[in-house]
Amino acid sequence: MADIMTKTQRSMTMSHIRGKNTKPELKVRKYLFQKGFRYRINDKRFPGHPDIVLKSYKTIIFVNGCFWHHHENCKTAVYPKSNVEYWYNKIQRNIERDIENISQLDQMGYKVFVLWECEINKRFEEKMTEIVEYLNNAKEKR
Repeated sequence: MADIMTKTQRSMTMSHIRGKNTKPELKVRKYLFQKGFRYRINDKRFPGHPDIVLKSYKTIIFVNGCFWHHHENCKTAVYPKSNVEYWYNKIQRNIERDIENISQLDQMGYKVFVLWECEINKRFEEKMTEIVEYLNNAKEKR
């Protein structure tokens, strides 16, 4: 299937896709800040430059887009119909990199949470309650 956009239009569209400070990330960060948690964002000292690092709690949070990180069984995690090989390889490499980063963080003694874009849209309170409960329990153990 041919692309319905010109190369220039496609380039312009792709240039507007954010890698940092996405709406789901901002929503999670705002919630944590309101609950009194302080964190670093996109910390380059850690594998994968995690979206949120709560170092004193030994906790890392990744906020993943369902398309870019291929969230299984999610309706937005579909491969494009044009340039199939390119997109498949790109997304598969993202998945492999995520697994490598999480494994390294786990070996460093960090608890890693992966929040998916669809979860933030549909089950935000439930997911955030789970994280806050974990953080509060981690604080008591310090």
